[in-house]
Amino acid sequence: MSDPLSKRRLKLWIRLLGVTRAAEGQLREFLRVRHDTTLPRFDVMAALYRRREGLSMTELSRMLLVSNGNATAVVDRLERDGLARRTPSETDRRTVFVSLTPEGLAAFEGFAADHEAEVNRIFAGLTEEDIELLTEILKRMGGAK
Repeated sequence: MSDPLSKRRLKLWIRLLGVTRAAEGQLREFLRVRHDTTLPRFDVMAALYRRREGLSMTELSRMLLVSNGNATAVVDRLERDGLARRTPSETDRRTVFVSLTPEGLAAFEGFAADHEAEVNRIFAGLTEEDIELLTEILKRMGGAK
């Protein structure tokens, strides 16, 4: 006997994926048009902004769930643009830390404020109650406390 909720769960998954992809697409376009940047670049800068002391490339890749190669390519461009800097570890010559420069910090603060406003616009149709309910459901799904 099949689970009567199985098809509904599948439809829910497809709907969640569609909403996520649509929002991500809008954010990608917004960052490209408004700030001449990419979502991966924004994500790397956000991770570095949260960890001002810097991250190793391995930590950065792990945080962003991307390969070291992908993170390296983004960091290369950020460094070339003067927004990030690499610093070799004093204790392990195989490890390199990356952090935002003062220019990178300032640029990210501008990106972040606009990004938040755009996310707010995208989800403006949700009430406070909708947000509370969705947050609770997603926490349960993810096993978060």
